[in-house]
Amino acid sequence: MDRETPRAGLAEALFHPRGIALIGASADPAKNNSRAQRVLQTSGYTGRILPVNPGRAEIFGLPAFPDIRAVPEPVDHAFLMVPAAAVPEAIAGCVEKGVRVATIYSAGFAELGGEGRALQERITAIAREGGLRLIGPNCLGLVNVTDGVPITNNAAVEAEALAPGGLSMVSQSGSMMGALLSRAGARGLGFAKIVSVGNECDLGVGEIAGLMVEDAATRAVLLFLETLRDAPALARAARRAHELGKPVIAYKLGRSDVGRRIAVSHTGAMVGADELADTFFRENGILRVDTLEGLVELPRLVLGRTPPKGRRVSVLTGTGGGAAMVVDRLGSLGVEVVPPPPAMRAALATEGIELSDSPLIDLPMGGGKGQYTRVLQEIVASEHCDAVVAVLGSTARLRPAQVNENILSVYDGSKPLGVFCAPQADAALGILDAAGVAGFRTPETCADALHAFLTWRGPRPLAAVAEHDWRAAAQRLAGFGARRLNEAEACAVFAELGIEGPGSRIVATPEAAAGMQGPAAVKLLSPDIPHKTEAGLVRLDVAGEDAIRAAVAELLDKAAREHPSARVEGVLVAPMQRGLAEVILGFRRDPEVGPVVMLGMGGVLAELKRSFCVRLAPASLETAREMVAALPELRMLQGFRNLPRGDVEALAHAIRALSLLACLPPEAVAEAEINPLIIRAEGQGAVAVDGLIVPN
Repeated sequence: MDRETPRAGLAEALFHPRGIALIGASADPAKNNSRAQRVLQTSGYTGRILPVNPGRAEIFGLPAFPDIRAVPEPVDHAFLMVPAAAVPEAIAGCVEKGVRVATIYSAGFAELGGEGRALQERITAIAREGGLRLIGPNCLGLVNVTDGVPITNNAAVEAEALAPGGLSMVSQSGSMMGALLSRAGARGLGFAKIVSVGNECDLGVGEIAGLMVEDAATRAVLLFLETLRDAPALARAARRAHELGKPVIAYKLGRSDVGRRIAVSHTGAMVGADELADTFFRENGILRVDTLEGLVELPRLVLGRTPPKGRRVSVLTGTGGGAAMVVDRLGSLGVEVVPPPPAMRAALATEGIELSDSPLIDLPMGGGKGQYTRVLQEIVASEHCDAVVAVLGSTARLRPAQVNENILSVYDGSKPLGVFCAPQADAALGILDAAGVAGFRTPETCADALHAFLTWRGPRPLAAVAEHDWRAAAQRLAGFGARRLNEAEACAVFAELGIEGPGSRIVATPEAAAGMQGPAAVKLLSPDIPHKTEAGLVRLDVAGEDAIRAAVAELLDKAAREHPSARVEGVLVAPMQRGLAEVILGFRRDPEVGPVVMLGMGGVLAELKRSFCVRLAPASLETAREMVAALPELRMLQGFRNLPRGDVEALAHAIRALSLLACLPPEAVAEAEINPLIIRAEGQGAVAVDGLIVPN
């Protein structure tokens, strides 16, 4: 979405404006529209505050203007607080005045449906034509905490004393922005930049996060997301953040699978919104938390760190029950809780500290004097784990200062440490906060944060793709026009990508099957009936000419009776293909995360089994091999218990080939699928038996 305003100039207008116009400012302290001016006047902002209200000559001691055009001084940023119907005129005035950014507090746009969406598109068009960038509408504004520049009507900003610090945040929810500020403030966390983006008609999460990443005061970026509206921009920001050593942490709503109901392909039905979001975050190096509190408590665990090499955590406790809750949750999330290694146990035994080989290091009542501290010191220094959890019992509440002795006296920061206080222990948590050590109030949030850190990986390298890899497929697809392809046409496109097809022959009548002996697969050919097996329009292992001709006649008759409106383009007759396993390969251009490729166990059990993995497309061959390794069922093709080996390398090449559909123009393919792809014995390849391509 980057347009006329250069990045540096945009950041200045957003966060360091020389003049701020408050369009719709109110002189009534009881009204929300008065708050923006109050917080600016009390924040120490040194630029020009320019209230705009046609009914006032002065507001809170400052001259007011009837219209933005009447303001004599330059205006970098306008904050709009007028009714929705008045916003187009206000935007036009900002364009004439030469304002660089307008933040729209006003609601009544796309969030209300059709008419509101049309109004939003209208103001966006006016701004775009005039080179004006927009935040919102339906947002609470932004705050540059570092320099004391609040451009917002958020009551929390007026009520809370915001401490400057190294966190920046973008929120798609205005109300949750206030909630997060209060929670973070209670934990002593400070902010650099905070932005509520609302409907994102222009500037969105990705582009704003990109500006925050380049901000010198920002050490980490937090995201509160309801959806993904500009995934490519967010991906660029996250990759740049990784280069600069600034973690990006996301909390995303929307784990519903309602979208599966409208999918055409098995791929769309199998892969839900949450799996796609996980894939997007993981492949772009974004940490994801599942709890709101985790968004606040994770930063101290990851600031200044890089993704870990492993997923091993060591847990030390003086209270078994509290630790068991953390360990139980970690185990359910797939995190490996490791016991102390034999060498450590032997060394500590010489000091009179006996440890078992249990994954949970439990020292009842903290052990003898200094034992808890000594064991923690050894764990932090050891190479057997990638992170440490220390659990504190009643001591944390009754004698909070003992945190200094038990934890801080020996913790050198060389390894991530999370401290869970089982009782309500605000004073102890405050000591940990002040020392920059991650403290947790609940076992769920502690496990959530540790899981997010231990599954954090750097951005996956972008796949290198040459145009000749996909050009022939694009040309073949273009030749079919903008319509849904039948199976034969889809397999022809896949063949141009290098995926072997079934060798089908199309017959229009039973007589046309003369001379065919089989055994054959006989299937109705129609682009309007996507899943032929479910419709009863497939016959397998048909042998002999008479049987094949009878199957052709039967399928044509059944289609005419049960699907009278469907286009029937004949019957496919193909040699029966046999192999060691069947998989489903899918491609989808997702409206949120963009193009993805999916591998799952195939055939008629594709949706029932729900064993699959998904990656962003296009995928490299290395990524395709990782996908093959990720499906436990495919181990049987890789020498498991001396079973025949399958051609998993051919499968990997087919995955990469299908993912190249991402390189075609966006309108070319919405969904594509091969189900099944039959994997033959090692060295004999893989064959696409059935194909589906749906244009966008």
